[in-house]
Amino acid sequence: MSNTMSRIMKSTAMLVLAVVTAGAAAGSALGWTVDADHTEINFITKHFFTPVRGSFTDYEVQLDYDAERPERSTVAVRIGVGSVDTGNERRDEHLRTADWFDGDRWPAITFQSTSVRRVSADRLVAVGDLTIRDVTKQIELPITILGVQDIPGEMQEMLMGAKRVASFQADLVIDRRAFGVGTGSWAQTAIVGGDVEIEIALEAADR
Repeated sequence: MSNTMSRIMKSTAMLVLAVVTAGAAAGSALGWTVDADHTEINFITKHFFTPVRGSFTDYEVQLDYDAERPERSTVAVRIGVGSVDTGNERRDEHLRTADWFDGDRWPAITFQSTSVRRVSADRLVAVGDLTIRDVTKQIELPITILGVQDIPGEMQEMLMGAKRVASFQADLVIDRRAFGVGTGSWAQTAIVGGDVEIEIALEAADR
């Protein structure tokens, strides 16, 4: 199934997501809880010239977001590679093998921020360590703050006690080959694009 690596990482960003991401197993830190129903980790790569899209459905995030001083924020992300979903089970099973993610040996993609800097009023960059398989590299994850909103007292109970809601978006491109993903044969390298676009959308509530 050398046919696709198909968006191999929506992560990666973990890829990783940096100050944003959560998923089926959302986590929280210092009051911020990720809303799994409004959070996505997606990725895009190419099979020859055709975009192939995928996502990860099993991920956790620990988010400590300081809206007043974003540079004090931190984020830690864990993505289960076994949850890769490209809409093709045969392809997904191949992505889990040693040819690609080697999920039996390296079951998770992780990201741990080391610093966050403010670029503008609504733009941040999270710097941190991204680990895929057994390779760790420092990356910079650009993040857009889509908005932070206080929740009126009369609505907090309806929203499960949320006092504030914040939304983020992150977009990143990584080279899967730099992490040893899908480099086992010339065919896989030639057919499937090396660059992987990661698209992350995250919503979290401060309770």
